[in-house]
Amino acid sequence: MYAVYGFCRAVDDIADDQTGDRADRGAALDRWRADIDELYGGGEGGAAAYLAPAVRRFGLAKADFFAVIDGMAMDVEADICWPAFATLDLYCDRVASAVGRLSVPIFGVEGETGAALAHHLGRALQFTNILRDIDEDGAIGRVYLAKEHLEAAGILPVSPAQVLADRRIDGACRVLADLALDHYAAADRILASRPAGHLLAPRLMEAVYARLLRRMIGVGWVPPRRRLRVNRAGLVAMFLRMRLAG
Repeated sequence: MYAVYGFCRAVDDIADDQTGDRADRGAALDRWRADIDELYGGGEGGAAAYLAPAVRRFGLAKADFFAVIDGMAMDVEADICWPAFATLDLYCDRVASAVGRLSVPIFGVEGETGAALAHHLGRALQFTNILRDIDEDGAIGRVYLAKEHLEAAGILPVSPAQVLADRRIDGACRVLADLALDHYAAADRILASRPAGHLLAPRLMEAVYARLLRRMIGVGWVPPRRRLRVNRAGLVAMFLRMRLAG
């Protein structure tokens, strides 16, 4: 997991580098693609060499590493603003559910069950992050809310500042929050079925971020907003309860 996290952190840093030229950042992602391709072709893998033990031990799919890079490339190519929901969902599949698909073999959750858990928990976590980080993303020119949801709330998007200042953004956010809750519920059903594997990490992520989302729903997204954070003391307590419960 440290290796997978290290890869995700590296490519995410490229995508979020606000000082770098887009062409240079795109080239840096292309080098990661080439290194991953070399690794799977039997070569050393360049910067991706440290992933080799995890790839061999858990059979991690090259396509999922590429998917994560493709998601980061979407941020590099242009600042994402009010995409169609289908595009937003594809983005979330790449930057979140693909990470889940790399993680579930390490957790020992195999086959269709692991793929379903990655799909639902990845979407739920990413939708929650989007709703938590609206103002931070807007400050760098990004709005990860679907155009359909904004227009249904009565907002015709023109600029990030205009969208974020509109009180009706609350309605668009609540649509995404409802979708996130559906994905949390689906992930919870999978985890409640107690599939084989080490489930503490996905159970903890599901519980903590679902609770964070419900707090946000209670507060709402009408400006001015206050960014809610995970309660660290509560996180430790939840971790201990889950450990004791087995």
